[in-house]
Amino acid sequence: MDVTISAESLATSARAAAKSGLPPVEDWDPPDCGALDIRIARDGTWFYLGTPIGRPELVRLFSTILRKDGDDYALVTPVEKVRITVEDAPFVAVDFDVRPEGLLFTTNVGDTALAGADHPIRVERDPETGEPSPYILVRRNLEALIDRKSFYRLVDIGVTEPHEGQDWFGLRSAGVFFPIIPAADLG
Repeated sequence: MDVTISAESLATSARAAAKSGLPPVEDWDPPDCGALDIRIARDGTWFYLGTPIGRPELVRLFSTILRKDGDDYALVTPVEKVRITVEDAPFVAVDFDVRPEGLLFTTNVGDTALAGADHPIRVERDPETGEPSPYILVRRNLEALIDRKSFYRLVDIGVTEPHEGQDWFGLRSAGVFFPIIPAADLG
């Protein structure tokens, strides 16, 4: 489908929709207008027509109208929906603070999420290399890849606890234990 929507017109619609916080994109059912050449790289960089979007405020604006439907990502306004490409997770958790209530993560687009029942941490391990890819649920069903420096800091504060009948190394936040790796695999 030939898309006549530009990033500029989408931004205008997004500004109108986002006047008071995060717009309720999950409640909107606009027509699918096809795909737009916007790509979110694994490192969190947003590209339009192959060029990085250099305006952080525009990236933040687009992030507020991002929705995941099944395996597809789309930018959604009340009147249009355009599919975009996301290489891994749409956001990157670039830092975290240890607070009395738990681990508070901050993303590359300025969202925050307190790891806990509503914002779980999960770790995928590459089946060939065993390399971990850690994620935190940020909002709706959108996750952030936890960046390497933050993950190393998390490992430094990790604990070993029983989980599903065996000891696991993981993290505790807001009263929830998030397993990372079986303790026996730590070597």
